[in-house]
Amino acid sequence: MLSGRRLNLLDPSPLDIEIRDIAHGLARVARWNGQTVGEHPYSVAQHSLLVEAILGEIVPASPADRLAALLHDAPEYVIGDLISPFKAVIGEAYVSVEARIADAVALRFALPHDATGARQRAVKAADTIAAYHEAVTLAGFAPKEARAIFGAPVLEPDRLVTLLAARPTREVEQAYLARFEALEAARQPT
Repeated sequence: MLSGRRLNLLDPSPLDIEIRDIAHGLARVARWNGQTVGEHPYSVAQHSLLVEAILGEIVPASPADRLAALLHDAPEYVIGDLISPFKAVIGEAYVSVEARIADAVALRFALPHDATGARQRAVKAADTIAAYHEAVTLAGFAPKEARAIFGAPVLEPDRLVTLLAARPTREVEQAYLARFEALEAARQPT
């Protein structure tokens, strides 16, 4: 990592995880295997910002919930973004590594345990809404085709338009860091 940290993928330590490494990596990992419109690739960092914004639109979400949404794809800063069909082919090996890194990220940033699974379900719902809008707006899917895969959209795209435009890597990295810092500040007692 550019921070100088070295992350063991099989036994990741929360002490080796830095938000700057996550932001840097996710801003450079392309969603949809780079098969999107625009001058710049649409990155996982942009997707994460979109998911966090959608979560706040669809459920009452605490700063910790919103931070969990922002970090929901954090493992991809080191393992990349694989399309779901390919993840299924790889199977348990990928899922296991991804889960270990996700657990280390949760520990590193002191995300409260989601005992009921409510946060995870809400983040997954926001993730699915984001995927629908990305598919239609960026990846060339017809709305009917996207609905068959992701379900009917819950939010109108005009509410998301600024988050659905691919932006330069450095700009996205800075936006991700700024949002992380704002959510961390909101979690601190006053």
